[in-house]
Amino acid sequence: MSKTVCEVRPGAYYDSVVLMQLQRQLADLPGVKDAGAVMATPANRELLASSGLEVDVEAGPDDLLIAVKADDEPSAGAALAAIDEILASRRSRSAQTFRPRSLETAARALPDATWVMISVPGRYAAEVARQALALDKHVFLYSDNVSLEDEIELKREAQQRGLLIMGPDCGTAIISGVGLGFANNVRQGRVGIIAASGTGLQTIAVRLHELGGGVSQAIGTGGRDLDAQVGGPTSLQALGLLAADPETECIILVSKPPSPQVAATLLQAGLQCGKPVVVDFIGFTAGARQIGNLHFAGSLADAAELALAATVSLTETRAEARTHDPASPLSQPGYLRGLFSGGTLAYEACLTLSNFLTPLYSNLKVAGAEVLEDVHSSQSHTIVDLGEDEFTQGRLHPMLDNDLRLRRLKQEAADPEARVIMLDVVLGHGAHPDPASELAPEIARILTSNSRVTSQLKIVVVMVGTEEDPQNLREQVAQFEEAGAEVFEALPEALTYVASHLVSTESAPEIQLEPLTAGQPLAAINVGVEMFHDSLESQGARVVHVDWRPPAAGDERMMALLTQLKSK
Repeated sequence: MSKTVCEVRPGAYYDSVVLMQLQRQLADLPGVKDAGAVMATPANRELLASSGLEVDVEAGPDDLLIAVKADDEPSAGAALAAIDEILASRRSRSAQTFRPRSLETAARALPDATWVMISVPGRYAAEVARQALALDKHVFLYSDNVSLEDEIELKREAQQRGLLIMGPDCGTAIISGVGLGFANNVRQGRVGIIAASGTGLQTIAVRLHELGGGVSQAIGTGGRDLDAQVGGPTSLQALGLLAADPETECIILVSKPPSPQVAATLLQAGLQCGKPVVVDFIGFTAGARQIGNLHFAGSLADAAELALAATVSLTETRAEARTHDPASPLSQPGYLRGLFSGGTLAYEACLTLSNFLTPLYSNLKVAGAEVLEDVHSSQSHTIVDLGEDEFTQGRLHPMLDNDLRLRRLKQEAADPEARVIMLDVVLGHGAHPDPASELAPEIARILTSNSRVTSQLKIVVVMVGTEEDPQNLREQVAQFEEAGAEVFEALPEALTYVASHLVSTESAPEIQLEPLTAGQPLAAINVGVEMFHDSLESQGARVVHVDWRPPAAGDERMMALLTQLKSK
């Protein structure tokens, strides 16, 4: 009959990797059927019980609990007697002999360290991260089970200090060629990655390597960074940092589906960053393959390929002549009013711009757009299809009759909140024979009125036609341009202009981050899983491992008291 025995070691803390190794080596001993080695949290004790290793002993969450099921009592006793020998043999392969017990001591031992890697249990992780930020260190926060409130607070503090906090629950990153956490060996290169997806980051980095490219920096954010409650602070910081990094020519953003509002903020920042940005928000509908410098990928592999193509063609792209000066972001908020005659054009404009401008309203049923309460009155950003049934009952379609659009154009121009009015003009057989003759004079009147309302107003016209059409495309374009309109012959270019113009500089995040390693080899302090220390050291980084233990033996009341004393 089998025998189950256990041993409790009060306050003996070991990281999860060490406990996994101990458990496996105990299970491999002669006569042992199964073994478990865990910190005695309620969840871990339930796991032991479900594995047939239930033990009835007093143990707290910061006590080491070891259970052994063996063929007989001598085998079980021999296994328990081997514990100390197994633990002694698991010491790090590092030559580090002195192991500081605190972050402060570690920082004095390695003053060049710019990073702290934290992989302690979640209920302690936030406090360790606060200590790291107080020491002016960037943080790689591998630990999970950190509360949402703590994440928000930590990221706010990091921003105020000009520091980066990756995580919590950040599994991977690559900083100046050194992998943090789980990371592949990939060559350094010109593509920066910002990822709220650990395996997404790794997949893209590996694909870049396979294609002959490489990674400048790969910054993990933690899976909740793009949630509405958190607001994307790490992603925005990382975008600003990579935009300023001379070694990064193209940036990839990858995430599981983000909050629409956070995605809009991040895409707006991407439009302004001055570098090609490849976006792979998994499950996200962009509505266009490219908007300005933003390239939308359909898969992780596609993101890597688009990024490499962007770096290869970057010099050629910079050399191309512009047909339009870039739109200047607004210093004051304002709204888009789109007045379309083409339903599909209106639909594509809604689908695309709803990713940048929120909330956006329409009389069309489009993913990402809100339902317009009154089709005759705009609210916030609005795109209307004037060819829908509610507008064409008893009147001609707007491709034939400009009367309704002229009325709505005057109405929108009189609205002090309107900053961009967008029109499509569709030429061809059966359409209005000379639409510019009616629309352009009204546009000129609006733009030359010198009123406070129209002084900041832009009117954008999208032309759909050829030089062979009876209306004469060139003459139509010339009339609109003479009236002062911004004229585009491709919808994506017009949408780029609109999205860029409607980004308020007041809402743009202030990015004040120094280069991540300031041109020096990476130096870091590791707190938690010892294996991460060994990984850094094997990659040539300078690293100090902290011999961390739960403060106050895990007593919550005493921990709170110690925190209060430290803050005084």
